[in-house]
Amino acid sequence: MCSAGPDPGPGGDGGDGACDDAAFSALLEDSVEDLYENAPCGYLSTLMDGRIAKVNTTLLNWLGRTREELVGRRYFSDLLTVGGRLYHETHFAPLLRMQGHIGGIALEMKAADGTRLPVLVTSTVKTTSDGRPLLIRTTVFDARDRRSYERELLRARREAERERENAQRLARTLQRSLLPPALPEVPGTELASHYHTASADEVGGDFYDVFPLADGRWGLFLGDVTGKGAGAAAVTSLTRYTLRAASVYDPDPVTVLGNLNTVLEHESRGSDPRYCTVVFGVLTPGERGCSLTLASGGHPPALLLRSDGTADYLATPGGQLVGALPRARFATTTVHLGPGDTVVLYTDGLTEARTDDQGGRYGEEALLDFADELAPAGAAAAVAAVARLLDGFGEGLEDDTAVLALGVPGSAEAAAGGSASSAVPRGGAARTVRTV
Repeated sequence: MCSAGPDPGPGGDGGDGACDDAAFSALLEDSVEDLYENAPCGYLSTLMDGRIAKVNTTLLNWLGRTREELVGRRYFSDLLTVGGRLYHETHFAPLLRMQGHIGGIALEMKAADGTRLPVLVTSTVKTTSDGRPLLIRTTVFDARDRRSYERELLRARREAERERENAQRLARTLQRSLLPPALPEVPGTELASHYHTASADEVGGDFYDVFPLADGRWGLFLGDVTGKGAGAAAVTSLTRYTLRAASVYDPDPVTVLGNLNTVLEHESRGSDPRYCTVVFGVLTPGERGCSLTLASGGHPPALLLRSDGTADYLATPGGQLVGALPRARFATTTVHLGPGDTVVLYTDGLTEARTDDQGGRYGEEALLDFADELAPAGAAAAVAAVARLLDGFGEGLEDDTAVLALGVPGSAEAAAGGSASSAVPRGGAARTVRTV
């Protein structure tokens, strides 16, 4: 027993110090029984039939039970909820008998007051020296904090999914507002369109439209604004409005693109410049087909599918990116479309689709081979074929793609193998280049 004594002064050895050392040493000599009873997890030993043989204080406190209530009187499954007992009988116990050990099983135990305690359970079968099963030792870990964490993760995930659904709904609504709800009926021609969205989360910058002009003519355009999202949508809206408005005053394709270039070049002066590629055309229906004049501003060349089964690009050389330069040069092409002829406009998401893991792209050459196999084809058939091609790229299609086709329905002679336009030379189109 430690006794108090006089202070021995500096360098001395007092009785209190010796007492403290003895108490500290005693604390280091942990009792095995104390470690078992007050461990941070629950311990449970049962006979092979599940009857409880031993339980530590920690688990008793969690369940609000006494040792006398459980030991020799209750089975392990009695401590579980109804669902837990069912799982124990059908899965837990059979696997334990087969394997001799089972761990990390999530169950729910029922406390004396009826509350549920989520736990993680690990059980091991202890055997005699000759391998005969003797008892089952089970360790029980309190999983309430983990369950709360999982519930919070689930709530956050559902909230994120709702937010994404709202964002996708907004993106779809905004995207629809940038495209015509339906194509008009143009006398003597067939029109078809398709828009392939690469991402449901962002608004693309691809656009197209067909609308009436004076004197029975029709204007049409298709293009692609750089970037994605709200900024690209704003530029797309401005571009569509400008093209329509400019064509009212002067529908000449080069003049229309010149006016658009002035507007975009003025708006692009800043830290976030926006440009676009676009093709604008004027369609003039006639008795034996129609005449189509196109002006291109940095846009991929259109595909021309002839009624004689040939296909080629309808080139517009010299067209520059719209909005990048104060004075840009734009190219025009005029072509006559007879019965069975079709022109297909598209954005570069098609030719830039990734075809392999090494970064290979589809390209214009492959697209022309595709068109050779497709011709002759009407506007609806051509667009349907391109739509299937786009779907086939899967995740390789990294950019939105717009497709607009204009064709002249084939006559009875064309269906039999000939048409008035079959005499037109391959690629026979008048081209002019002008500077605005």
